[in-house]
Amino acid sequence: MTFQSPVNGDRVFLGPEESMAVQQALGSDIIMAFDECTPYPADEATARKSMELSMRWAERCRTAHGDAAGALFGIVQGGMHAGLRRESARTLVGIGFDGYAIGGLSVGEPPEQRNAVLESALPEMPEDRPRYLMGVGRPADIVAAVVRGVDMFDCVIPTRHARNAFLYTSRGIVKLRNARNRTDTGPLDPDCNCYTCRHFSRAYLYHLDKCGEMLGPRLNTVHNIHYYQRLMERLRAALDAGTLADTARELMALSEERA
Repeated sequence: MTFQSPVNGDRVFLGPEESMAVQQALGSDIIMAFDECTPYPADEATARKSMELSMRWAERCRTAHGDAAGALFGIVQGGMHAGLRRESARTLVGIGFDGYAIGGLSVGEPPEQRNAVLESALPEMPEDRPRYLMGVGRPADIVAAVVRGVDMFDCVIPTRHARNAFLYTSRGIVKLRNARNRTDTGPLDPDCNCYTCRHFSRAYLYHLDKCGEMLGPRLNTVHNIHYYQRLMERLRAALDAGTLADTARELMALSEERA
């Protein structure tokens, strides 16, 4: 892949070997294989061509990474096509990686289609290696993925939503810009012990957002990240206790409420 540097305009080439070298130089703990994210929607022929390219690159990444520090993750591709997803996962397992990711989701597909992809790919991924769903981060989507066997996630949603005054609480979603919050002197979430909820009211957070004060997005971010940490703690505890199904139903219902 060739792109133009945003720093000085130079043309820069990036391939599997260069990608491994950059991530190693950065001291990454988790190093991702170089891949191509299939557009949505993509017909099966297009998705196959893209997936097979990613698999060739994955093999080159495995060779280039060698025994260097950092866990190397392969990335399952194949669009929304169950057979291609299974084939991709089996290919990666044959190459051998420290962990396995599922890419090419949260690109516009409905949740039902995303879950169907997970159900086709995850059984092909080793249970003794971390299984990582890339770019998925709504609480309801995380819960649905954990139920299906996903271990790890990453997403901009907690921080991006916080910057836009869209907050997650134990009692549902809060859209802070709603006028009802202007005079609410209570905490954002009475059941939350984060710094924001312990020190500031909804009315003050509403005021910060209205006047464009940077402290507002910072406090909102502290809260949303804390919410996500608690969400994952609950899911881990439910897995340990064998109560994941009940906990998942409760969390999914909550995700649709408005506080």
